[in-house]
Amino acid sequence: MREDRTINQKLNSIEKTEKPNLSPINQSILKIWGPSHLQGNINISGAKNSALPAMAATILSSGVCRLRQIPCLADINTMGKVLSALGAKIKHNGNTLDIDASILNTTEAPYELVRQLRASFFAIGPILAKWGKAHVPLPGGCAIGARPVDLHVKGLEALGAEVHIEHGMVNAYISGSKTRLQGAKIVLGYPSVGATETLMMAATLAEGKTIIENSAQEPEVEDLANLCIAMGANISGAGTKTIEISGVPKLHAVDYTIIPDRIEAGTFLIAATITNSEITISPVVPKHLSAVISKLESVGVKIQQETSDSLRILPGESLKCTDIETQPYPGFPTDMQAPFMALLSICSGTSTVTETVFENRMRHVSELNRMGADIQVKGNTATIQGVPKLSAAPVIGTDLRASAALILAALAAEGETTFQGIHHLSRGYEQIEVKLQKLGVKLQRVDSVER
Repeated sequence: MREDRTINQKLNSIEKTEKPNLSPINQSILKIWGPSHLQGNINISGAKNSALPAMAATILSSGVCRLRQIPCLADINTMGKVLSALGAKIKHNGNTLDIDASILNTTEAPYELVRQLRASFFAIGPILAKWGKAHVPLPGGCAIGARPVDLHVKGLEALGAEVHIEHGMVNAYISGSKTRLQGAKIVLGYPSVGATETLMMAATLAEGKTIIENSAQEPEVEDLANLCIAMGANISGAGTKTIEISGVPKLHAVDYTIIPDRIEAGTFLIAATITNSEITISPVVPKHLSAVISKLESVGVKIQQETSDSLRILPGESLKCTDIETQPYPGFPTDMQAPFMALLSICSGTSTVTETVFENRMRHVSELNRMGADIQVKGNTATIQGVPKLSAAPVIGTDLRASAALILAALAAEGETTFQGIHHLSRGYEQIEVKLQKLGVKLQRVDSVER
């Protein structure tokens, strides 16, 4: 009872958390009139794929964590609901989140929320490390292919956890007389971003040293490591194939700003290329965009680094074909595959795009073909024969990046494109309609909801 009173006093000291808002499905459509010509400067939001694990990492802290440059997105809202359901208190002020997840009411994440967002599964590592047990449903998210949690489970078992999967629930706990996870050497069978982040967070509070080999090298992994280091963790090697973590007893509060979203930045660079336009984007980390910049330059545009954190794209005389194969970072990112295919559909010559990361990430092809593209898919490879122009058509987005591809195609297409799937865009692109309008795109949202 005394512990309950202490918990209540602590929670009441934080401003009241907003209750989960189970809103109706958004069936709104977006009308875009093309072809567009873009001009101006665009502010790139904080990285969604950094923000989500950063929110999960606050569970490790013994105090209130302030996270800055958090984009206002549906996925961020869902992650906030997951943390709130666990007992965390969240204060949202623009692009800043104050999160107190130092004390949880439960170690079981709710299925109805986790099924909406795969990234919410990241919470299993911090919960288990901090509280000794965790119950998290198998995750959901975009239907772009199988993304099993085997690597997460095997890694947690290597750290000394007992893990059982029953009725769609992953139950993990520290067994025996141990009160903390134990450091271990973990070799990932694939450099999974999610598994790397889950195990890195879990290892921060483990007893002893953990080595993660064949770890993901994505900038978001390094950003998460930097956040944990700022909280007092002992981590080295993040951003390389080998990460070492020496466990500490506890982590403290932090004030941290996450990195810019390289996928949003790449999307706007493609938007300028596909419309033969000149724009400036900032803030960015140019190094994070190396693979995308290289491919854009190969199709015929020029990209200049204006300042340390801004890029300017200049149109070329013509656009020519190129070949792409998605790979883990520093290779070409799978999240840019669909948007880049929209561009390749109007590049002269024959291009090929090979998807090696997810097996079901070509569902945008049929919709691009409806707009006049000439794309054939065999297995995991698409062959794109460039066409002179695209034509407007009614199209439907099937996932986040497929939706971005269709919006990009609409910018270059002649006529009025009606796009359905705004709810997908709201998962990963902050205020995309406002940003496009700022660049000169003529568009209109027609709202309608299905209850």
